[in-house]
Amino acid sequence: MKDPRHKKLAEVLVRHSTRVKPGDKVLIEINDVPPEFTAVLLQEVCDAGGLPVLEHKFQMHNRAMYLNATEERMKLIADIELYRMKQMDCYIAVRGIFNSKELTDVPGDKMSLYEKFWLKPVHLKQRVEETRWVVLRFPSPQMAQMAKMSFDTFEDFYYRVCCDVDWEKAERAMVPAKAFMEKTDKVHIKGPGTDLQFSIKGIPAVPCGGHMNIPDLEIFTSPVRTSVNGKISYNAPSTYRGFTHEHVVLEFKDGKIIAATSNDTKRINEIFDTDEGARYVGEFALGFHPFVMNPMDDILFDEKICGSLHFTPGQAYEKEADNGNRSQIHWDLVLMQRPENGGGEIWMDGVLIRKDGKFLHEAFLAMNPENLVK
Repeated sequence: MKDPRHKKLAEVLVRHSTRVKPGDKVLIEINDVPPEFTAVLLQEVCDAGGLPVLEHKFQMHNRAMYLNATEERMKLIADIELYRMKQMDCYIAVRGIFNSKELTDVPGDKMSLYEKFWLKPVHLKQRVEETRWVVLRFPSPQMAQMAKMSFDTFEDFYYRVCCDVDWEKAERAMVPAKAFMEKTDKVHIKGPGTDLQFSIKGIPAVPCGGHMNIPDLEIFTSPVRTSVNGKISYNAPSTYRGFTHEHVVLEFKDGKIIAATSNDTKRINEIFDTDEGARYVGEFALGFHPFVMNPMDDILFDEKICGSLHFTPGQAYEKEADNGNRSQIHWDLVLMQRPENGGGEIWMDGVLIRKDGKFLHEAFLAMNPENLVK
């Protein structure tokens, strides 16, 4: 029997997220996703008048490609995928999780080849800058385990998170916050193990209301590249290159990470030594999804946690909120600030914007969770 929630989710992706119009060329990239949903999504693109192109991928196959990565192999794949991406108006990626640790044993130098010659030109550049795109996970037993839920309970949670937000209302809620942030110079973040200051002067603030990620609800900008000073202690786990980092602490001086520790300090410093830009920050964002409360080590969910922020080493978004930082990596690390996570404060130009995860300033009040549900 067909799950009616598939149709509801496909409508969000096609009609709201990517706004598919008649004649739009739409690349649908499927990774470890059941064919039943893929068929519904294809039909929705066609019903909107789009021209769908479908590709199936599997994480086990990706692992084999990365393990055998050479510059020549990565460039060949990237050349082909870049040509195809240049033909597209829209991109929809639906990514299941068969095994969240599938890439754990891929050496860092191999992943670096993939990131440099494939990921960056095809996705961080062409797809991000030149298409209307959206990326999401698809519910699986592995995700339910990560969220510490039964699969039935997790599915209900998942579709509520993706489909029960009033996306149009959420977009309106961020309008005054965007204006306030774009007039802001100094930001000060305080909390347990965290005392961080930086400037966002002159850099756009970008509201995210379901047009690039599902789930969504964040507003992001970028720090002035050399302005970051102090320390931040993240409290959400984060898997990068297949390894789950916990208790990440970064110390900054004049924008640069001068000290980094985690449950594997050697491994995390290898990531930050990928290139010069990996030790500078490319994004600062506030997360406020009304239904996402706890981390599940999936960044598409965790960076939207209600009362969270992410402060992201690596590549800045060149088209949307550029601070000039360039890197092969873009690693969204999350700090939760609700009382049960230790609390914390965000100040902008000496004004208290958020305390213990709740927005206090009038420009941000409409982003509190009670104002965003259908």
